Parts: sequence; C-alpha cells; structure tokens
Amino acid sequence: MYDHVLADRARLAIDQMQKVLSQSLFGLEEATEKIIITFLAGGHVLLEDVPGVGKTALAKAIAQFLGLTFRRVQCTPDMLPADITGGLIYDRQTGAFSFREGPIFTNFLLVDEINRALPRTQSALLEAMAEKQVTVDGQTYSLPDPFFVIATQNPIESQGVFPLPEAQLDRFMIKTSLGYPTRDQDLLLLQRYFHGDQIAMDGSASDQDWHLTLKQAYEQVQATEEVLRYMAEIVEATRGHDAIVLGASPRAMIMLARATRAVAVIRGRNYITPDDVVAIAPYVLAHRLVYQEDEDQHDGYHEQIASLLRTIEVPIDRPRR
Repeated sequence: MYDHVLADRARLAIDQMQKVLSQSLFGLEEATEKIIITFLAGGHVLLEDVPGVGKTALAKAIAQFLGLTFRRVQCTPDMLPADITGGLIYDRQTGAFSFREGPIFTNFLLVDEINRALPRTQSALLEAMAEKQVTVDGQTYSLPDPFFVIATQNPIESQGVFPLPEAQLDRFMIKTSLGYPTRDQDLLLLQRYFHGDQIAMDGSASDQDWHLTLKQAYEQVQATEEVLRYMAEIVEATRGHDAIVLGASPRAMIMLARATRAVAVIRGRNYITPDDVVAIAPYVLAHRLVYQEDEDQHDGYHEQIASLLRTIEVPIDRPRR
C-alpha cells in the first residue's frame, strides 16, 4: 500500500536539502539532484570537472545534511591500495597484527582525481564499491552502510594520469559534471566570501533521519510493464547504433532502472514515468558506451543518447497513484 505520508516526508527532505545547500553553494542544484539520485539508488558518482568548482564542498554538505560521515582521499601516483582500504599494523605491546581502517570506512567518500592513482589502487577502490567490503590479508571487512563514493577526474589532464577502462567506468551509476557558475552566481559567491558566511545546516539530519526516509520512499517505487519495455528498448538500441561500437550491458540496464526509481522519489511519485527515464538515461548510459572514433567527443556523449531516445516510441500509459 502506498504511504502518502512517507512520500510527503521524502519530498520535504529533498526540498529542505536544496534550500539549505543553495544558500551557499550557488548553481549546483542539478548536480545535487544527480548525486542524491545515485545515493538513493545505491550507486556511485563520477564527476568529470576541473578543480575548484565546489565538488568537495558539495559532497561534504550533502553528507552533513543527511547526518552521515564524510572523508576525502586525494589520489596520487604513489598511493597504494592500503592507503585507501587500510592495512595490518604490528602492535609491539601484544606482539600481534591488528587491522587499522583506512579512509574508505565512511558513509560518503570523496576520491579526488581517481585517474591519478595507479590501476592497482583504482581496482582496490572499485572492488570495494562493487562489494561494499574490503579484503586484507585474506580477512574480509564490511564497509559502513550506507557506503557512497563520489570520484572526480579532470577532463583536461593528460600527463601522469591513468584513465579508467570501460569495465571500471561501468561501475559508476552516473557520470556528470558541475560546470562553471554564471556571472551572477560568481558575484553572490564573492559577496558571501567578503561577508564571511558559512554553510548553515539548519534542518539537517541532526533531528531528522532524512536518508532513511528517502530510502523507504525509494523502495515503494514501481514501474508498469510498458515502462520496463521502454527501458529495455533503449538499451537494445545502443547495441545496434551506427555511432556506437560497444552498447549498454545488462548491468547498465539495471542501473538505469534503479536510477529511474530515484528520479520518481525526487519528483514526489511512487511510480516511474517515461519522462523519468528520458531525464536520467544520458547520465547513466553515456559513459558506458564505446563510440566510433569520430564520435568520441566529450560534448557529444549526451547528445548521442538524446538522439537515440528520439527514435524510440514513448509509452503513453500512466499508472494511477
């Protein structure tokens, strides 16, 4: 049975979060929405953006609002897997080794410049993202629940980086960017800086279990057979597109379904509409595909998916609340 009270509380949580964050983080409403969608759907986010646009501040503010722990890792070429996962430390008093947790043991983990880490370090992180656990010296340690990763990479860097291969990109539910603020937003940012204002977390999860409310609302979301067929047709279309060498996998299809459930929560519904699918599909699918050489341009990724969506008949059925 649909819980209208729960849905209203979920909508209130989203509205309150946007209101609180917009007081000091200007122009990041769309990025905030994408991050929350991914968090609700149990995925992870890859932000491809230049330094200094507010990635750390945004991730930390969302974690604080939801009442969750936050840690940040700055990747470098000399970083070892143990620097992220933790490792065994010798205790002289007991004469035994004990496990010391690394920064990955948190709810929100920001991994800055993931493409600067060596492939073996990337693999250790991505394994933890997939399994929600780490293994050290044959012993498995569970990660906190929820566990959510926001990884970043600089799109213009080419020296000293190790690009994520397609198999690892596929582990990220959504790839997006923040972009530069507008002139007016820059002005507001300067005014806030000279007034010394800080982000105020009034109405945060210190007195509301917002993340639990949002997760419960997420579990209520359903989809009709027509909408499920629509998603399957989109994924199938990527596999026969002239500009795409490698289409979307079954995992990509499941990721799309999970993300659209979260979109429905954001929009205050307990059912998925075709509009929800259209809104999120480019962010879920674009980075998972391998394009023809002449089509492999960053600015064209989303347009390729948008163009593909226009060729597929949209179902008109709408479920009743």
